[in-house]
Amino acid sequence: MDQQRATASIAASKLRYVQYDSSKEAEYLSAIRQLISKDLSEPYSIYVYRYFLYQWGNLCFLALDDDDKVVGVVVSKLEPHHGGPLRGYIAMLAVKENYRGNGIATKLVRMAIDALIEGDADEIALETETTNTAAMRLYERLGFLRSKRLHRYYLNGNSAFRLLLYLKEGAGYAEDSCEAPQSLYA
Repeated sequence: MDQQRATASIAASKLRYVQYDSSKEAEYLSAIRQLISKDLSEPYSIYVYRYFLYQWGNLCFLALDDDDKVVGVVVSKLEPHHGGPLRGYIAMLAVKENYRGNGIATKLVRMAIDALIEGDADEIALETETTNTAAMRLYERLGFLRSKRLHRYYLNGNSAFRLLLYLKEGAGYAEDSCEAPQSLYA
C-alpha cells in the first residue's frame, strides 16, 4: 500500500484540474458516480447527479490523471437560501483512496470556493459525518465553522455536522446572535 501511495503522490503532482464539461457527460458521469458511491454514505441516484451537473456544472471540478481518469471530484450548487443569503453548497467531495494525502481535496474545494465567490455567494454550507475527522480538518482549515450537529442525518444512521463558511461580513447573521460573523474571504 505504501508503494501505491508513493506512486500516487508522484502522479498527483501531474494531475489536471478541470471544470466539469457537459459535452463529456458519457465519460465523466459514470466515473464520478463510481468514485462518490465508494466513499460517501448516501446512495445517490443518477437523477441527483444530473440535478447538480445540469444546473451547476460550472461549480463542479475534477482532478484527472495522465490518462484523463477521474481521481477526484467536488460537486456544488448556488442558490438563495430560504429567501435570504445566496448560499453555495458543497454537495459531494471524493478523492480516489490511493491519491489521498496529496492536497487534491483541498485544491478541489478551493476551486469550488473561488467559483462560488465569483458567483457572489454570501456563504457556503455542507454536511459531513461527525466521524470523518479528515474531512472536518480539511474544511476547518479552509475556514468553515461548525454550525450544528444533525443527529442520525445519514441513511446509515450516522450523525453529521453542518459546516458554514461566511464569505461576506454579516452573512449568516441571526437575530439572536450578538454580532455578525467575520469572513476570512471578504
